[in-house]
Amino acid sequence: MKKIRAHSARALTLSAAAALMFVAGCRQDMQDQPKMIPQRESQFFADGRSVRPQVEHTVARGQLREDEYFYTGLVNGKEQDALPFPATLQVLERGQERYNVYCTPCHSRVGNGQGMIVERGYKPAGNYHDPKRLAQPLSHYFFVMTNGYGAMPDYSSQLTPADRWAVAAYIRALQLSQNAKQSDVPQGAKVENLTDIAEKEGLPASDAGPWPIAVDTNVEATPSTGILAGAPAKGVNAPNATIQAPKKSATTNAGSGKSAKPPASN
Repeated sequence: MKKIRAHSARALTLSAAAALMFVAGCRQDMQDQPKMIPQRESQFFADGRSVRPQVEHTVARGQLREDEYFYTGLVNGKEQDALPFPATLQVLERGQERYNVYCTPCHSRVGNGQGMIVERGYKPAGNYHDPKRLAQPLSHYFFVMTNGYGAMPDYSSQLTPADRWAVAAYIRALQLSQNAKQSDVPQGAKVENLTDIAEKEGLPASDAGPWPIAVDTNVEATPSTGILAGAPAKGVNAPNATIQAPKKSATTNAGSGKSAKPPASN
């Protein structure tokens, strides 16, 4: 019994000694090794940055962008009325989903430029159903989403190139839906009156008529009046002040006698 206890004590001592040797041998080389940490400065390089700029005349993997039209919406510097890929139902559904997320606050669900923030005093957005925008080529919408236009900022960070094209395709579908004619219906297809459909669904017949568009904007929680850089001016103390939409009539340049149209919004 004594021999067993002595053997156990000796084994425990050897284990403790080995553990102490292991701990004593631990070093922090891997933790303290020289390395570049992202977004940290570096004294190794003359410019003080640890991240090195891309070598000139080289292209990173996945950034070749051979298809110029897909990424710019331009061919030889001009917009084109074509999609760079087929307009499938999946593409249109994706375009609808992205449009409803990012475009409806200004342009509304039907694309008439009377979105919710426009009704609350922001600069009027483009109406996709007016003659000017009906005549614009499809890639114009992609180009505007990529680069911005007027009071509209670019959406290149929120939407990938493929999504921008999908939204452009859906905008064209919206235009067709609001300007369809009997001749556009394939031969043999059944056409139903919207009023009859509304009655079948138990809705008022007036729901099938044109949507009313508000002329004046609404009153803000914070009293304000006027338009400043496309947005309502703040700090007016008058209660129930109404925000006035910018006038659409042409103005005259002083001294020139020429008419100058107000800047277009898209």
